[in-house]
Amino acid sequence: MESPPTSRRRFARFDPKLAVASLAIAVGLVLIGWAVVGGVTGDDVTKLPDAIEDITPVPDAVQVLAQSQVIVDLDEGYEGRLVIDDVEYPTQRLENLTNDDVEPGEQVEIPAGVVFEPGNDTLTFTPGPGIDVESFAEGNHRVRVIYWPVERGEGAARSYSWTFNVV
Repeated sequence: MESPPTSRRRFARFDPKLAVASLAIAVGLVLIGWAVVGGVTGDDVTKLPDAIEDITPVPDAVQVLAQSQVIVDLDEGYEGRLVIDDVEYPTQRLENLTNDDVEPGEQVEIPAGVVFEPGNDTLTFTPGPGIDVESFAEGNHRVRVIYWPVERGEGAARSYSWTFNVV
């Protein structure tokens, strides 16, 4: 009679190269997981104050066009003014801009400079003729928005600053 085969477990020899590769892969996976969980994207990157809903161009933008507008979307009930490259531009209110020559169906021409639109609570700076900035020069530019709640007045003003780069 034949005896049943004996089951012998064979252990592979320890391979140090395989252990190092496995450790490297494990560390890589942990780092990727940490980056995904801890990554900050979207609006969280800008860390805008509660009174500012959005800004354009985004902070630290590196490829802004020379004719780009600077737009600050304030929360309802706020107004403000803009300082661009250490120059404060007078703010015009949209309802005060009139073009008597505009025919029905035509667009109203918005002048260069800063315009505050109370209906949308936006400050918009448009470079153009008649002001110091016909277009943004290449390089870094700094914007500071000074904003305040309408009911408390300009005495309660705060500010927020950011930069962008024109190519």
